Amino acid sequence: MAKAYLVGSGIASLSAAAFLIREGGFSGADIVILEEQEREGGSLDAAGSPETGYTMRGGRMFEVHFDCTYNLLSSIPSLDDPSKSVTEDTFAFHEDFAWNDHARLVDAEGRIIDAHSMTFSERDRLELVKCVGTPEKLLDGKRIADCFHEEFFTTNFWAMWCTTFAFEPWHSAIEFRRYLNRFVHLFKTFDTMSGIYRTKFNQFDSIVRPLLKWLTDQGVTVQLDTRVTDLGLAPGDALTVETITWVRDGKTEVVTLDAGDLAMVTNGSMTANSTLGSTDAAPVLDTNGTSGSWQLWETLAAKRPGLGNPSVFDSSTADSTWESFTVTTKDPVFFKLMEEFSGSEAGKGGLITFKESNWLLTIVLNHQPHFREQPEDTFVWWGYALFPDKQGDFVKKPMSQCTGREILDEVLQHLRFEQRPEILDGSIVLPAMMPYITSQFLVRQAGDRPQVVPAGSTNLAFIGQYAEVPDDVVFTVEYSVRTAWTAVAGLLELAKQPPPVYKGGHDPKILVEALETLHRH
Repeated sequence: MAKAYLVGSGIASLSAAAFLIREGGFSGADIVILEEQEREGGSLDAAGSPETGYTMRGGRMFEVHFDCTYNLLSSIPSLDDPSKSVTEDTFAFHEDFAWNDHARLVDAEGRIIDAHSMTFSERDRLELVKCVGTPEKLLDGKRIADCFHEEFFTTNFWAMWCTTFAFEPWHSAIEFRRYLNRFVHLFKTFDTMSGIYRTKFNQFDSIVRPLLKWLTDQGVTVQLDTRVTDLGLAPGDALTVETITWVRDGKTEVVTLDAGDLAMVTNGSMTANSTLGSTDAAPVLDTNGTSGSWQLWETLAAKRPGLGNPSVFDSSTADSTWESFTVTTKDPVFFKLMEEFSGSEAGKGGLITFKESNWLLTIVLNHQPHFREQPEDTFVWWGYALFPDKQGDFVKKPMSQCTGREILDEVLQHLRFEQRPEILDGSIVLPAMMPYITSQFLVRQAGDRPQVVPAGSTNLAFIGQYAEVPDDVVFTVEYSVRTAWTAVAGLLELAKQPPPVYKGGHDPKILVEALETLHRH
């Protein structure tokens, strides 16, 4: 039987392994996942304890048209009830804990802004419609800021859009256009976020763990602490991987691929070189570029054309860095105050953004428990900021130089909570600095991301956030799962292909609702 080697253990590789078994007829015993780190899950991470504090670098949002993801997870049993699937779990949780945000934006005085109005001028609307309708090839190398005037970036719409999806004005206009088209059906409920789905727990517990259990039950091997350094390519025009070289326990090993064997590579990583701080220490920015996922892509791209251009994404960390933080406490006072302030119980409120904060701070209170083993007397919440290089409004230094306690202090002063001292003293705050977190949004041109199955490939595919599939949007779980399914279907020449990307813009009703939303006052 053919073997498959998958580089990386993020959601793209885990999905590819599942599709190889489910769609491709592979035996799990013939699939090997090679992971550089000491844990699985890639960017869908979450860990910690009540004593040391919980941490998660981010939290992905879902919506009803993540068709590849729900299709995959419909065949993965839930850890809570094996008679149900992970997809059924997710939909049931949304039924019980749908978001209905009453405090999406907060002003400089700590007051809730009415975010129902997008605060657009007619010029804003025209520029937005023009961006949506511009062919992608005409946006090559353009930033979002190249398509809009400065006032656009002061609207309620932009404040909500950029903090929901993590866009900056200097990011790619191509990606912004894709998002506008991909999520046009969410415009109507954008202020309440009711169209956004979340998993019951963090994504590591809700998605990675059940998927890993299913894969390992099928016999899939996950080999940790294994850094893949090179793929040897056969001579000639065809793109064929002959060997895989990896380093494990200080030893270099070379595996030769037989006819029919496959290699799938997660090229690049948005959470590479992440660093954690603590309540009393700021995280140290690490931009030394030592990540195996970036170095392997650079090695491959240098061998022949058509394998992408990693330097577009990994060489300007000033444009792709931001910082998140996870707060753990045994005192329920912050949750009670936030529920009173926002008008929503924890888990139903969605994101809260301090629109005028220098750091552009956003926080969210998730449904508790947010970690599978989290005790009842422990509360965990999360936040992030898009401008960690700016000086705080209250803590007079850049967020990147702040301890976890100082970051929490900035949030509490924005909220004007009188119980600030006791909340500060009772909280563990773990900040995470991520130099490549929005690198997939950086300005690019056609060809900078390799095709999932490059031209001429016989056994190599690229999967994850830095492979190219038309119309769909990066920085989503759906994109990684779609690349995985596309890779399996393409390399194995399967008749069954992934479902097409949902295009709400083809529905007249959705278009009318979107246009009405643009004109709200």
